[in-house]
Amino acid sequence: MLPETLLTLWANLPESLQIILMILIKIILILVPLLLAVAYLTLAERKIIGWMQVRMGPNRVGFFGLAKGWAQPIADLIKMLMKEFILPREANRFLFVFAPMISLAAALSAWAVVPFDDGLVLANINAGLLYILAISSLGVYGVIIAGWASNSKYALLATMRSAAQIIAYEIAMGFALVGVLLAAGSLNLREIVLAQQGGVTNWFWLPLFPLFVIYFVSGVAETNRAPFDVAEGESEIVAGFHVEYSGMGFAVFFLAEYAAMVLISVLAALMFLGGWYSPFTDFAVDIPVLGALLNSGIHWLILKASFFLFLYFWFRATFPRYRYDQIMRLGWKVFIPVTIVWLLVVGAAVVGEIPPWFDGNAALAFPTNS
Repeated sequence: MLPETLLTLWANLPESLQIILMILIKIILILVPLLLAVAYLTLAERKIIGWMQVRMGPNRVGFFGLAKGWAQPIADLIKMLMKEFILPREANRFLFVFAPMISLAAALSAWAVVPFDDGLVLANINAGLLYILAISSLGVYGVIIAGWASNSKYALLATMRSAAQIIAYEIAMGFALVGVLLAAGSLNLREIVLAQQGGVTNWFWLPLFPLFVIYFVSGVAETNRAPFDVAEGESEIVAGFHVEYSGMGFAVFFLAEYAAMVLISVLAALMFLGGWYSPFTDFAVDIPVLGALLNSGIHWLILKASFFLFLYFWFRATFPRYRYDQIMRLGWKVFIPVTIVWLLVVGAAVVGEIPPWFDGNAALAFPTNS
């Protein structure tokens, strides 16, 4: 009876209201799993790095005495909610509160155009790649405003370092994604993935390998993660641009950083590793359970993104922090020149129609919907 009642109520709603409700439902279906993934990504990081360094990760807080350690993200959230949010006396109060919201909004808004499977996307817009670049670049404003509004020399110093680092590596990331645009012939993320169908050798990681490496390393640097975490160098500048933040203000910055990590990893899978396509595309399996696992689907996108997230943790557990001058030299003097040269190579390959990536069959026309 309840489903029939709901269907009747839905049918009686105006069409405009149905569209709005469907959009809201889709947003919830994206954000709830994303926020849960971000929360448990912190647990995964602590456990994986613990195993790498031969020590224990969280193993106490569980659910009703079971699954010890699995409730640690929930305990951390409750702790953050209970902590006092302190506003410095001389800080710009409005901007101090608003800055974390900018960082989080920039990290979450980009998911509106991310395709999780063929046809499984909130907004399949033509300029999806351009939208991602525009929205993700707004995150630097949250960092700059937070450091300036704190009215602290430590926070301002870290802000300048972080902003310069983000801008340097965003340029390299942008050039790397321009190579994907040239190869796919489209700004639409779904069309970029469809241009990689046909198996592992048709994915863009092979012809765009230098851009692939530069994109991911730049993503690590842009999110201020180790070994590029000089903006949060505890031994140098206390805690970075968010040194004056406590409670939920700090938690929101923390959440935005991990959401940006997930976004960078998913985009790397979409742009260079075939997105939801299975590496066994040429060997489709008809066995019910095994076929569902080995054939293409959203689970392959999740697995590929999880691999890149694992690399984030591996880097943190392995490499020492770079000096700031080394980081800036790598961004400006190595990555940007290499991307420019490789863009010329890709352009020549597209003009020469080199198969199987640039022969004109993979480059798809722009979709008619927006």
